[in-house]
Amino acid sequence: MKKLLALVAAMVTLSTPTFAADTTIEMLNKRDDGAKMVYSEDITRIDVGDTITWVPTSKGHNVEFIAGPDGWEAPRKSKLNKEVAMTFDTPGVYLYQCSPHKSMGMIAIVVVGDGDNDISKAKVKGKSKKKLKALLADL
Repeated sequence: MKKLLALVAAMVTLSTPTFAADTTIEMLNKRDDGAKMVYSEDITRIDVGDTITWVPTSKGHNVEFIAGPDGWEAPRKSKLNKEVAMTFDTPGVYLYQCSPHKSMGMIAIVVVGDGDNDISKAKVKGKSKKKLKALLADL
């Protein structure tokens, strides 16, 4: 009987569909660690098919993608103070910024799957140059 129950449990586990994970990232004026004009996560690692939702916890922020894998077409930048969600179907490394605060270092990275494309040549301004270098070192 134990073998039969174990077999049934294994069959249920194997036949249960796996669903993409959802991640929420907040757009913040200040994070708990004292960093200002930031997203709640600097580097987010997800699987292909996962969705990220950016929530404007503080006013005046948006999401604008500025680099991604070859052949990937960046979506339009989001409107200020609006929640935006995106499902990532193409593996790679993506770089995004807050348009109004890009020179203040408000950038972040999404790594989808194995994510091995080079975003180091992406054009960023001000404090974002130093932050991008640090983020790439952490990949």
